[in-house]
Amino acid sequence: MKKLLSLFVLALILIVAGCGAQESNGKKSSAKAEKKKIALVLPEKIGVNPFFQQMDEGAKRAAKEFGVDVKTIESTDHAAIEENLRVAVAENYDLIITSSFESEDALKKVATENPDRQFAIIDTVVDLPNVQSVNFREHEAAFLLGAAAGLSTKTDKVGMVVAMDIPLMKKWTVAFEQGLKETNPNAEFLVNYVGSFTDPAKAKELALLQASKGADFIAGASAVGDLGVFEAAKEKGFYTAGQDVDRTEVDPEHVVLSQLKGTDAAAYETVKAFTNGSFKAGVVEYGLKEKGVGLTYVTQESKTPLNSFVGQTVIDQVKALSEDIVSGKREIKNPLSK
Repeated sequence: MKKLLSLFVLALILIVAGCGAQESNGKKSSAKAEKKKIALVLPEKIGVNPFFQQMDEGAKRAAKEFGVDVKTIESTDHAAIEENLRVAVAENYDLIITSSFESEDALKKVATENPDRQFAIIDTVVDLPNVQSVNFREHEAAFLLGAAAGLSTKTDKVGMVVAMDIPLMKKWTVAFEQGLKETNPNAEFLVNYVGSFTDPAKAKELALLQASKGADFIAGASAVGDLGVFEAAKEKGFYTAGQDVDRTEVDPEHVVLSQLKGTDAAAYETVKAFTNGSFKAGVVEYGLKEKGVGLTYVTQESKTPLNSFVGQTVIDQVKALSEDIVSGKREIKNPLSK
């Protein structure tokens, strides 16, 4: 009898253990099935503009760190953006991220048609209840760049070659001129517009024009067009600055500063917020305080030695301005604010 009872108890233990294992395996399978999927829909191919390459890198870094799947979908042209957003919706991605003003119209259409889906757009604002808009206070970094230019110029003539004459670019031009005039009231500001974000030849032509007028520092703010500004600087011997990433490595003799924008940090933080449950619609901003924007040598070190045209004295003065902005002692107003 005791033997039969022992066998019965043993059988019962095995059955309970088996059920527990099945339940555990079920939970594991369920957890695996619930792994979040995020799509990054870029408005162009990676490799043309470092702005989007950084974004891809930031999203992938977050994916690895937070255990989510991130797929990057590159658009062959702007007409393909809407189609790619629709593909991401059809493939049931939990969050769909896109970027820049080129994607605004397509996202407005797709997000409106899919109110139960969550979207994010980096570097512009789309005001919809299911869209998070990740924006930058570029004007803060542009102010610092202008201040550095005003302190560095020897001819009191400073230029900027800008992509397009549109409201968005005032965050660069207006703030840059404000910084320039604050540190050098006698400086003359020359500005020309390329009419495109992807025309190095035209950008070079305009940079040469400004150099012929005596500008010894000409900032590039024309996206891919900056490559043309760099070429002109090398040919004519003036100094220049790049955008978004540290471009001083391209030509340390002439590309002496870079206005930085952390699109990698924006993509990383967006994925992070979604995975930890803090993601919500509305506008999120990154400025000097959040290290979303900056200036080489001032807010971020560079592998390239500081060019003597700028010099450490200038950097120290601009660092003081940066610290005032970060602390809240000083505010650089957004030129687009009403």
